[in-house]
Amino acid sequence: MSEQQGEPGTATVARIPIPDEGVELLFGSYDTNLKMFEDLFGVRIRTDGNMLLAEGDDDAVARVQRVVQQMGELVAEGYQLSQEDVQQAAQLVIEDDRVQLRDYFVRATVKASSKRHVTPKSLNQRRYVEAIERHDIVFGIGPAGTGKTYLAMAQAVAFLTAKKVTRIVLARPAVEAGEKLGFLPGDLQEKVNPYLRPLYDALYDMLDMDRVDRLLDRGTIEIAPLAFMRGRTLNDAFVVLDEAQNTTSEQMKMFLTRLGFGSKAVITGDITQIDLPLGQTASGLVEVMRIVERVEGIAFTRFDDRDVVRHPLVQKIVRAYEAYTGPDTG
Repeated sequence: MSEQQGEPGTATVARIPIPDEGVELLFGSYDTNLKMFEDLFGVRIRTDGNMLLAEGDDDAVARVQRVVQQMGELVAEGYQLSQEDVQQAAQLVIEDDRVQLRDYFVRATVKASSKRHVTPKSLNQRRYVEAIERHDIVFGIGPAGTGKTYLAMAQAVAFLTAKKVTRIVLARPAVEAGEKLGFLPGDLQEKVNPYLRPLYDALYDMLDMDRVDRLLDRGTIEIAPLAFMRGRTLNDAFVVLDEAQNTTSEQMKMFLTRLGFGSKAVITGDITQIDLPLGQTASGLVEVMRIVERVEGIAFTRFDDRDVVRHPLVQKIVRAYEAYTGPDTG
């Protein structure tokens, strides 16, 4: 329990007990995590024996206390903290004062395989993972770097490993983004493979390369352009449609009606990056959001720049593009 002191109009000073175990993990080398807390929460932090002294306004000090206490409990139970974990915990507390960090670092972890356990890194990512567990069709919509595809792939592998489905089907529309397919070397499969490469990369990150290759050879995992889905019924499958903003209305309807018994579908896309040719029909993803949003059994998760988990500059770039209104033509 921490001790707080202060008067109205003055800064609060909280005395927060320092955990007996894992201090190095919690504080970081050369106290880098404490410096990060100071920057994120707008407080001053110093140590006094076995106490951490945090000085700032009431809300900020309470957030520091919450992070230190909950992360200390995780360390005491054997959870190995990384620098990224501590920063992520601080961001989660900033987003939601009532957050229980255990829900992210333990309960919400997607155990894709023995090689990879994937943890949601924001409130929306956790909602997304939970939506996939509870619903048979889930849409993940938002900017690049928010984990839409990676988390869907992790859930797909987890479902396959747990034998909840018998196969994984991963699809993308092979839409040209400034380059012409006809100028790429090779046959049709070789021409579309570059468009499917991100899906292969995610698989190899979650499973051993040899195992991925065996599953691909057996057809247990299938990676194909969206056009290859036509005329099929996908039973007992976990189906992921990536880059769905580049589907036409007809393609989106075709994909959604492929779903068979015992199957799940996750559709991901970024409606700010539509590469359909000018003059072509509207994006199937934009249209379907209006058509099925109220259909029971279908869930939507919308991501924003706060969910970006790539290089910190990516989050700033996303915000800059959202704020940009175009060249001044006045």
